Amino acid sequence: MSFLTIDLNLLRVFDAVMSEQNLTRAASRLAMTQPAVSNALKRLRDAVGDELLIRTAHGVRPTPRAEELWPTVRNALTELESALTPESFDLAKTHTTFRMAMADAPAAQWLPMLVKDIQREAPGMNVRMMPLTTRDPRPILLRGDIDLTIGFFPGVVNQMATEPSTPIRHERLYTGQYVCVMRKDHPLASQELTLDTYCAANHLLVSFSGRAHGQVNDVLAQLGRERRILLTVNQFYTGGSVVANSDLITVLPRHLIASTGRSEELISKDLPFEMPPVHVDMLWHERDARNPAHRWLRGKLSEATENAIGSGILKL
Repeated sequence: MSFLTIDLNLLRVFDAVMSEQNLTRAASRLAMTQPAVSNALKRLRDAVGDELLIRTAHGVRPTPRAEELWPTVRNALTELESALTPESFDLAKTHTTFRMAMADAPAAQWLPMLVKDIQREAPGMNVRMMPLTTRDPRPILLRGDIDLTIGFFPGVVNQMATEPSTPIRHERLYTGQYVCVMRKDHPLASQELTLDTYCAANHLLVSFSGRAHGQVNDVLAQLGRERRILLTVNQFYTGGSVVANSDLITVLPRHLIASTGRSEELISKDLPFEMPPVHVDMLWHERDARNPAHRWLRGKLSEATENAIGSGILKL
């Protein structure tokens, strides 16, 4: 391959396909037809002398050679974009819509502050909230179904650290702790919460997917114990309402208790076993990393987090 003769536009196509993992979405992003994208990939394959992408039932899968090549291509295109993109950006005149996904409780914490910032600084910006039904939002970010998500994604960020070519970016917003939550006049409220009394109680589980199995189950299994999950719900607000009016107990991040709207009726107790911390992360796709409106949105969410922690609204 001669670098002097290679068409550099092929690298833009390669970058888009690697980001989207789908020819149709890459074609739409590049304002090209799918056959044109396929032809560009064939020309690039011929130029580098290696297979780069393999078709699958759900899109395309990069080969090891593509995984090796992409970080260099991505960094080079990012630097070029930075050099050529005008610095001026009028936030007050921007008209754009962002799709965000998060659970009901964190949405209740962030959205009131975000709405005030949008009305004051970016009146032409719209936000559409999408349901978050997974602990791994990378596929919906890759597909372009959402532009940004905030939540607790166990293991995802650690896994991303081992995949340097991943197009998903993240920012750690804060770290919280799990606690046991029950109504104030619950029979267990006035006594020490032991492993035996915890396991003997009936439980409520907040599960986005509806699967009646959570991290607590895994920890208890390691101790040779189990619990009975009588009810599974997919919203923190619903969980708080049920627990406040029943003998069910649940496990929630301490910082989300206030978002249930029932904090005056609930108490929390330390769990009688060790649980991993709750890392709350903001995730987005690299394609939006340099979008000035997207950067502003991420900055406001980070700022709102710091203010909420500093003011005590967010109790960690």
